[in-house]
Amino acid sequence: MTFTEHLEELRKRLFRVVIAAFIGFLACYGFKEDLFDLLMSPLIEVLPPESTMIFTSLPEAFFTYLKVAFVAGVFLASPYIFYQIWKFVGPGLYDTEKKFILPIAFFSALFFVTGALFGYFIVFPIGFNFFMGFATDMIQPMPSLREYLSFSIKLLFAFGIAFELPLFIFFLARLGIVSSKTLRKQRKYAILLAFIASALLTPPDIISQVLMSGPLVVLYELGILVAYIWGKERKDRKEKKKKKKEAEDQEQEDQS
Repeated sequence: MTFTEHLEELRKRLFRVVIAAFIGFLACYGFKEDLFDLLMSPLIEVLPPESTMIFTSLPEAFFTYLKVAFVAGVFLASPYIFYQIWKFVGPGLYDTEKKFILPIAFFSALFFVTGALFGYFIVFPIGFNFFMGFATDMIQPMPSLREYLSFSIKLLFAFGIAFELPLFIFFLARLGIVSSKTLRKQRKYAILLAFIASALLTPPDIISQVLMSGPLVVLYELGILVAYIWGKERKDRKEKKKKKKEAEDQEQEDQS
């Protein structure tokens, strides 16, 4: 494909992604209040009794509902969105690798949603309990809708993206760019990068960063296993075994 054709392909895929996200938004907007209550639930559980949320500008509550519906729509349409992303990458793959596009798109969406659910069910309660521990008789929490929404959405997307790591390693291993042996050698640097990535992707607090870097290290170890099982080196090992067996058979025939 020429550069112009790549740009045209990118425009087509982006247009489909936007349409899918918009349809997801429309589907979720009818449940915006339920989705908002669901998103608020981890914070409400740790707030002191009779606490309330505030908004500091007149349209803030309205835009909050719009953002909640849009984020839910993106998650709802994520299988189709990831499929479009991998279809854009498709022309650069070999025919034997293109057959993986559909399952990789499915698992990309699954890992993305799983990461967000991990953030919601595991990280949110621990993080909010930690932050509420600083409340005293003199210092009472009064979070605003905008701040909470920005904080929670950033964490949900950060964990969703972080959980894509095993698939990313799978893709690189299939292309022969990395191997399980290389990944094991670079483990100490990967752990350092996990903490740096956590500092960049999460809000500037140590709890969120530690709760993300821990799973990232675990996912890296999972990636090593994935590279060992499905990586290109496995194919090389099979070919070596096959050649060795053929050589042994030939030697036996010569001796007989």
